[in-house]
Amino acid sequence: MKRLFWMGIGVAVGVGATRKVSQAAHRASPAGVGASLGEGLRELGAGLGAFGAEVRAGMAEREDELYSYVEDTTRIPVRPAAPAALPVADDAHPGRHARAPRRGSARR
Repeated sequence: MKRLFWMGIGVAVGVGATRKVSQAAHRASPAGVGASLGEGLRELGAGLGAFGAEVRAGMAEREDELYSYVEDTTRIPVRPAAPAALPVADDAHPGRHARAPRRGSARR
């Protein structure tokens, strides 16, 4: 029974070591390096996007603080008006004329 136990332990350690070695070999291969690099770039992009969002939120907050300070000090409203909505063109392609649908299949 004792030998069977140690044999099982040896098999488990051997399987674990084999898996670790094959994973290390995959990471060292060009495909593994490319996957690691791609994952790192994705994480970097996500981090930069989050940083940009935080900066924009901080800028908007500080801008509101400054407008409030100027308005309180001078008693003159200085906040810019909300941008007006741009007119929407009815025709998606100006300069193009809509064609009338053809009637019948006979050509003249």
